[in-house]
Amino acid sequence: MNGFALLPGLVAKARRSRFWLGVLNQLLGRLIPFNRPHGFRVAAIETDRVRTLAPYRRRNFNHVRGLHACGIATVAEFSAGLLLLTRLDPTRFRLLMAGLEVEYLYQGRSDLTAETILDQVRLEKDILEPLAATGTLVKTLETNVSDRQGNLVARARTTWQIKDWELVRTRTA
Repeated sequence: MNGFALLPGLVAKARRSRFWLGVLNQLLGRLIPFNRPHGFRVAAIETDRVRTLAPYRRRNFNHVRGLHACGIATVAEFSAGLLLLTRLDPTRFRLLMAGLEVEYLYQGRSDLTAETILDQVRLEKDILEPLAATGTLVKTLETNVSDRQGNLVARARTTWQIKDWELVRTRTA
């Protein structure tokens, strides 16, 4: 069984329990090994929003002891991708990042929180209806990345290709 197939049940539990949020973070560390050494984790998960955390620590620093631009981009991508995975069935739809644009506004010198929001109306109108009609879609989500003091550090726009697995021709084992 693909580990992403466990997400719907685990996310439902993680919304209500710190313990299960920890279990979710452990699973995501295994499913997305690139994020593990950087300490990126899910801070909060709700039905229409996900907040992820990039810790302010040496491994994530750039040459001037701020959080590295690529780390900021990655925690934003993590937030948006996870939100889509929680709103769509990962056993039915494949999700691939097709593009990433980041506007850096302020230097990150503390833990950073990335927040992505997708309300039910936008989900249905902009994603579910087009997917029902065509089975494939390209959608851009915006994620705000803020520091502990509330400063907006970056605004990221991630573009996702969402496709029904039945239409995917390049499956891997």
